[in-house]
Amino acid sequence: MHPAAEHSPLGKSSEYISTYTPSLLFPIPRAAKWAELGLTADTLPYKGVDFWNCFELSWLLPSGKPVVAIGEFSIPAESPNIIESKSFKLYLNSLNQTPFESVQAVEACLIKDLSAAAGKPVGVRVRTLAEVEAEGVHALPGVCIDELDVNISNYEQPQPQLLRCDAERVIEESLHSHLLKSNCPVTGQPDWGSVAVHYRGAALDHASFLAYLVSFRQHADFHEQCVERIFLDLQRLLEPQSLTVYARYVRRGGLDINPYRSTEVVTEQNLRLVRQ
Repeated sequence: MHPAAEHSPLGKSSEYISTYTPSLLFPIPRAAKWAELGLTADTLPYKGVDFWNCFELSWLLPSGKPVVAIGEFSIPAESPNIIESKSFKLYLNSLNQTPFESVQAVEACLIKDLSAAAGKPVGVRVRTLAEVEAEGVHALPGVCIDELDVNISNYEQPQPQLLRCDAERVIEESLHSHLLKSNCPVTGQPDWGSVAVHYRGAALDHASFLAYLVSFRQHADFHEQCVERIFLDLQRLLEPQSLTVYARYVRRGGLDINPYRSTEVVTEQNLRLVRQ
């Protein structure tokens, strides 16, 4: 478990405060998890962003009438800190009985507090339910590998040795799976997700990649580090000219977390899947 997470509100009983309390936000330094992967802030081999979507965002108008909305937050992958998810939820709930003059005032407040916690500027969009509803749900690009026949027996730790490729064939392709599952490193609760990969490099064996993804099934780690581990393992294997890995996780506590890591500038949109 990440040492800082032991002191977070995750997995503990918490009082839900309904008036604005920015001190509820609990930053967790990324450095320890980067070190586990052999990385530092100066040697990150990817660019990226963590998209967070909040479906339980509400505040009061000056008249006392409540507003409900959906919040979209983009946290840079190179930011010094992630924000612990339960503290994020507690902080957002502290807006529930807080008056704001306008949506712009809500966004400005969120940008200020979340950027301070992350240690880098955080993007914020407060969206109406009608806007999000009009977008609908989307499908991941490329080939779904979930119907491949694979034999799997080890679920405790990611197994990069399962990965295979044909180094004689250089291709460009997109593929995805909905079978990603890992566990919260603090509470042990399951985290369900879909993962997508686009690359140009040595041809990846699809069945081996599926077996590798399933080996995360009992692995305990945060969403962000799971995606970074997948990115690094594929980068070592494929020696790609370009590589993008991202995951869309099912929400918990009104929040979903969607890490994107790429050798390129991330241009993908924050589009919901059917389980989101």
